[in-house]
Amino acid sequence: MKKINVAAILIGLLISKTGLSQTQTLSMKDALNAGLSNYGTIKAKANYVNASKASVEQSKRDYLPNVVLSAQQDYGTVNGQNGPLYGFGGFGVASSGLPLNTQNWNAAFGALYLANINWEFFTFGRTREKIKVAKATLQRDENDLAQEKFQHQVKVAAAYLTLLAYQKITFSQEKNLERALIFKTNAVARSKNGLIAGVDSSLANAEVSNAKIALTRAKDAEQEQANKLAVLMGVTPTEFKLDSSFVSRVPASILNSSTLKESEHPVLTFYKSRMDIAREQTKFFRRQYYPTLSMFGIIQDRASGFQAAYTQDQTAFSQDYITGITPTRGNYLVGIGLNWNLTTIARNSAQVKSQKYISDALQNEYELANQQIKAQLALSDTKIKNALDNYNEAPMQVKAATDAYNQKNALYKNGLTTIVDVTQTLYTLNRAETDRDIAYSNVWQALLLKAAAAGDLELFIKEF
Repeated sequence: MKKINVAAILIGLLISKTGLSQTQTLSMKDALNAGLSNYGTIKAKANYVNASKASVEQSKRDYLPNVVLSAQQDYGTVNGQNGPLYGFGGFGVASSGLPLNTQNWNAAFGALYLANINWEFFTFGRTREKIKVAKATLQRDENDLAQEKFQHQVKVAAAYLTLLAYQKITFSQEKNLERALIFKTNAVARSKNGLIAGVDSSLANAEVSNAKIALTRAKDAEQEQANKLAVLMGVTPTEFKLDSSFVSRVPASILNSSTLKESEHPVLTFYKSRMDIAREQTKFFRRQYYPTLSMFGIIQDRASGFQAAYTQDQTAFSQDYITGITPTRGNYLVGIGLNWNLTTIARNSAQVKSQKYISDALQNEYELANQQIKAQLALSDTKIKNALDNYNEAPMQVKAATDAYNQKNALYKNGLTTIVDVTQTLYTLNRAETDRDIAYSNVWQALLLKAAAAGDLELFIKEF
């Protein structure tokens, strides 16, 4: 018994994590959290942030000096020759010895050991600007991730509300089909009894077929929207059971005033961070104009199987390996150097100019995005007003259409009106119910639009 209970608990936890069980309601917050956790683009941009963090660390480490250790052991001859030589492609042999009258093949071991340190300790701010560029890139990627999460939550919320509206419409079409079937049953029975014309039953059958087609279309639209929501949530498409408890009420904060804070809006913050990178890039390119000051130091030990007397006596060498690789001479060298490529000024001036145009272009894009968001915020107020008007009007339309249908249906049963009048009221009632479902959803869609434009999604989320 204990094992069965444990298994049931584990299955229950698994279902609660996915939030997609048909027996469990998928709330708005669960849908938003699933989208943030599973959507591929958000995962990719999170990895871009990690890559930028590593790039910042790399740019800092580039300031470290170069420390090179080298060791080589060779065996060969040391014939020398007077004359010019260019080691084209690195294929020249660095053999040093006497330029003798004739070639000889005396060979011995030799070795070279060295440690070299080279440090560009002062670059007139070039290294510092490189680090700033890396940090600005990291900030941009972090802002890009933040705005991607923000916009994705808006998309998930909009898809959730749209699917909920389609589910309501499907339910309304099911009710419409039920009414059509009841009407058909009555019409057929009255036609068989000779109380009405036979054509009325045909018209009733046509109305049922029309209701079935409308229901099929509603289900098809609902399934398409369910697939869209599943993709945005990063889960396998399924039949979602959504929370509809909030739809029939007006959000408490829908009439609250909201102002745009450009410095806090995720989208505008991302655009601004792109401009910051461009400015840092321009500064970095200008630093390329300046020279580089370097410190360097070398410690070198050298070994050779050729003895010092080899210049007079060509037999004064040893082919013993240990003798040839044991260091006998050492040198050290320290210094400071200045490296300044003057043509860099001419080459980089065009790059700086190009970067300046890029900065101006990014500024233009920022201004355009700012204008669009301000226009969207202004539009959201109008959307909210219109949505509330329709929200208040929709129940009255449904009540009037219901009364008209009931009245015409009663008159028809008593032979006081035609079937055309009844079917017209049936259509009017179906349209009224559909308008009501859309009107209820549009109130929340308008609030979502306002929250998205203001850059404050909490204005929408706190309603759930």
